[in-house]
Amino acid sequence: MTAKKETSIFSLAVIVAALGYFVDIYDLLLFGIVRVPSLQSLGLTKEQITIDGESIIMWQMAGLLIGGIIWGIMGDKRGRLSVLFGSIILYSLANIANGFVETVGQYQLIRFIAGIGLAGELGAGITLVSELTPKEKRGIATSLVAGIGLTGAVVAFIMKENFHWRTCYFIGGGLGLGLLVLRVSVIESGLYNAVKNAGVQRGNFFSLFKGERLKKYILGILIGLPTWFVIGVLVTFSGEFGERMGIADKIDPGKSLMYAYAGIAIGDILIGLLSQWLRSRKKALFIFYGITALFMVLFFTTQWGGSAERMYWICAGLGFGTGFWAIFVTMAAEQFGTNIRATAATTIPNMVRGMLAIFILPLFKLLRGPIETSQPEQYIRAGWISALIIMAITVCAAVFTKETFNKDLDYVEPS
Repeated sequence: MTAKKETSIFSLAVIVAALGYFVDIYDLLLFGIVRVPSLQSLGLTKEQITIDGESIIMWQMAGLLIGGIIWGIMGDKRGRLSVLFGSIILYSLANIANGFVETVGQYQLIRFIAGIGLAGELGAGITLVSELTPKEKRGIATSLVAGIGLTGAVVAFIMKENFHWRTCYFIGGGLGLGLLVLRVSVIESGLYNAVKNAGVQRGNFFSLFKGERLKKYILGILIGLPTWFVIGVLVTFSGEFGERMGIADKIDPGKSLMYAYAGIAIGDILIGLLSQWLRSRKKALFIFYGITALFMVLFFTTQWGGSAERMYWICAGLGFGTGFWAIFVTMAAEQFGTNIRATAATTIPNMVRGMLAIFILPLFKLLRGPIETSQPEQYIRAGWISALIIMAITVCAAVFTKETFNKDLDYVEPS
């Protein structure tokens, strides 16, 4: 099978995928940014804001986990573009509905539905760009998609600073629906069309659980764990950590997320260039793991009695270190054949997001104990022990992951 590929990293597919991911990140992070003011307006107490905030995040991540499987299978059975259209319609309408919630239960349900929709954007976009871009430029193209897209978090914070939280959700929904107009001009992947026309079995999710494929799939998930530990625990709850570290200034978790995602956006672009220079995805990945670990150490050792400004800059450093998201998702796409590539590339990042709900937050909460009785030292200790466990798992997984740089994607997986 052969298919014509784009020659520019600034092709229409790259630009539209980047803008789609921009809207995706805006909507994905918006709850974390408006968590405190939105839950305050619903009449919740300080403790309820923490407890119900964790619950709402877990509902959203559960939606991402389920949605990743649905959209991944659809991406291989119906095409990459079908996912890019369907997912954005669902999460845009969900975010508009989110502007009308009046109870925590409604909030949980809408964030769950939004999570299902948000699950399709990145995997389908990266898969499409990977298949339309020459292998020599693939890492840079996918990094540009992520780097540009991740600035959506910065815009979400700016919106939060200037508009009511309900209006912020309406803006997110409107941006998504507006992007549909641009999507009409994007072409389908030639590699996918070749497989479709050849009558090859596509989108068999359970085929990922066979032999060597299962190993690649599990390792593909584990190498991304630090991203959502950093974002879902350290950054989202930076205010709670700061209070227990004796930081007198009030920390705005929305601002922490903005700083972190500004760092991630820069990191995602630089790691693409670095992997091209090193001619290795894995070497670039290990360098960024080291940066992440360094800022985790700084997070837990240098902030006692510090300032909010220091917290924000350390969150930016943590974000920069976890700016391997684009390479991580690109590696997921590169590990598998065209007939299950969208399934793998869409489910793997959403499995990592889902791990926040089923592993990362439960681990942290187990070590922390009930929020009502948890002492400051116990809360902090739970954070750094969780960090150690997650980084150890991730580094071991990366060691056993195969290098995918310059890999030819014109192949299919056997049934």
